[in-house]
Order: sequence, then structure tokens, then C-alpha cells
Amino acid sequence: MPLALLALTLSAFAIGTTEFVIVGLLPTVAADLGIGLPSAGLLVSLYALGVAIGAPVLTALTGKVHRKTLLLSLMALFTLGNLLAWQAPGYGTLVAARVLTGLAHGVFFSIGSTIATGLVPKEKAASAIAIMFTGLTVALVTGVPLGTFIGQHFGWRETFLAVSLLGVVAFIGSAVFVPKSIRHSPPASLAVQARVLAEPRLLLVYAKTAIGYGGSFIPFTFLAPILTDVSGFSEGAVGWVMLVYGLSVAAGNLWGGKLADRLGPIPALKVIFALLAAVLLVFNLTAPHPWLAVATVLAWGAVAFGNVPGLQVYVVQQAERHTPQAVDVASGLNIAAFNLGIAGAAWAGGLIVTHLGLMHTPWIGALVVLVSLGLTTWSGVLDRRSPPLAHRAATAAH
Repeated sequence: MPLALLALTLSAFAIGTTEFVIVGLLPTVAADLGIGLPSAGLLVSLYALGVAIGAPVLTALTGKVHRKTLLLSLMALFTLGNLLAWQAPGYGTLVAARVLTGLAHGVFFSIGSTIATGLVPKEKAASAIAIMFTGLTVALVTGVPLGTFIGQHFGWRETFLAVSLLGVVAFIGSAVFVPKSIRHSPPASLAVQARVLAEPRLLLVYAKTAIGYGGSFIPFTFLAPILTDVSGFSEGAVGWVMLVYGLSVAAGNLWGGKLADRLGPIPALKVIFALLAAVLLVFNLTAPHPWLAVATVLAWGAVAFGNVPGLQVYVVQQAERHTPQAVDVASGLNIAAFNLGIAGAAWAGGLIVTHLGLMHTPWIGALVVLVSLGLTTWSGVLDRRSPPLAHRAATAAH
């Protein structure tokens, strides 16, 4: 494996850690800054909003910048954002720091895939992208629990300091090992991206991505306070429960990919969304019982991200059919939809906590996931009404 690819994977690990570690630290941050849990939840929302804006818009605006220069600039911005969070004097500065790092995140994953494929022979392109994205999975398994542990034992600020140090190491690795001569074709213009957003079948995919993830993230954003206030875990134990969740997510990703390969994306997504809604409903019953709560979180992790492969495969299939000139853009916008779902969920979850209470987040999240199941079923109906182009061509030939 090229060392440059390892540097990209480390960058993905650092970025994944900073996105999700805040979930385990919400009660700690809220108590320290004297803010409510809904306000702390906005630290999740606004980061995700930064990713959603950064991915399509900033990628297009930086299309002419040399890839290595852009990569190093992004890792510098990411590191500065985390250093700002470390030294944030108050809530407003912490919000600004989260938005900054979110913008860097969005552009990194838009250009990271093309850089990764440029480092290896053509036939190994998919493997190179998969290796880079393992940084995100490993972040959920190790970075988030470790960051939560640091935050609860040494202070939440030290978590951001640790992540910024990871950013420095990733910056140095990229500076030393990523070659200057990275081939790249400029990304699609904003006009091309706008055409993708005008295609109804792609908008349907983005809707089920945003709504499906949103449903899961309504309770997930407030998982730490649920575990401490309802399940009775100590703050120190939350990191261990997050580790269980991360391990389950890693296994669920693999399982979801195999299911999508075997059944096809739409049948696989129907199974996963149905299971996710069921798990969230069950969590309402098991949350007050510590060991049952852990078992439910384990099941939750297995299905929470298992829909990623199916959604990404399906959006590429739809893009190849409806907007073949902008397949990469369509795929990237699905990542933006994922983060819009997280942003909306953390905001909605805050309202639910304020007006109804913590334990209303799981069942409401389940209802939202069922909306995504309905949209997925509708996509399947539309597919049956409109057979693939190859099938239509064969029928016409006969």
C-alpha cells in the first residue's frame, strides 16, 4: 500500500473522530459551558451543515487548485478548527470551530477519492477508495470511544487537542508522501450540479438518505445523556458503550454491502430500514435496563450504517441512467444528503428533548425511519414501471 494512501486514511480517521466524538461528550460540554442539551446538540447539526455545504459548493469553487495544495490546505484548516475548539472561550467560538472543521471535512471526502485512485493502478481504484474510507470506520470503533474517554477524564477540550495533533501528523504524512503530480479532472461546475438536483429520481434517493439517517440520529445525538440519565451508566462507562456501538457499525457495514450485492440495493435497503425502525422502538423499552440497553445499542450499530453501501450503489445506478455526465457529483451529493439528515436530526432532537423529554427521541426517530422505508418501497415501484435501459434496448431489438 502506498504510504500516501496511508496518510489519506489517517486524515479520514482524524476527520471521522472529530465529527462523531462530540456525541459522547455532549453532557460534559453542556455542563462546562452552562448550556442546555439542545444547544449542545447544535454542535452536531452545524458541523454536518458545514460538511453538506463544503462537499458540493467548495469542491466546485476549488476545482482549479492543485490537488496536493488543496489537500494540505484542508488538513491545515481542519487542525486550526480543532485548535480553536480546544481554546474556545465560549459556546459561540466552539460553534465557529465546528463549522470550520465541517467545511474541511466536506471538501476532503470529495477530493480524497480522486487522489486515492490516482495513487494506484486503475484496476485497484475501488480498493484504494475502500482503504481510505476505513479511516472513518476505524474512527467509530476506536477514535470516538478514545476521544470520549479523554474528554471525560481530562476535559472535553483535551479531546480536540488530541484530534488536532492527529491532524498535524496527517498533514506531515501528506506533505511528505503524496506526490505533486496527481492527475485530476476539474469537478463539475455548479450548473451541472444544479441539473443533478433537478432530477426527480435522484432527489428521491437523497430524500431517503437524509430521512433514513435523520431518524437514526434523532436519538443517537442524545445517546450519551440517555445512557447516563435513563440507563444509569456512569459517564466513564459511556465510552465503552460507544466502543460496542463502533464495533457493531464496522460489522454492519460489511453485512450491509453483502446484502446489497446479494439482494440488490432496494430489497436490501427495505430490510435494513425496517430493522432500524424496529431497533429504535425496542430501545424505548430497554433503555432503563443497563444490559438490555447495551444489547440494543449493539443491534442499533449493526443496522445504523448498514444502508451506506446500498444507498451509494443505488445513487450511482440512478445517476448513470438519468445524469450520466455527472455521476461523481450525484454520488457526492448523497454524502451531502447524509449530513443534512444529521444536521436536521440533531436540531429536531433538541426540540424533542426540550418539549417532550429524552425518551421521546427513539420512537419518533423510528417513525422518521419508516418514512424512508416508504420512499424506498416507492423507488422499487418506479424501477419496475421503468425497466433498465439495457432491458428496453433488448426489447426494442426483438
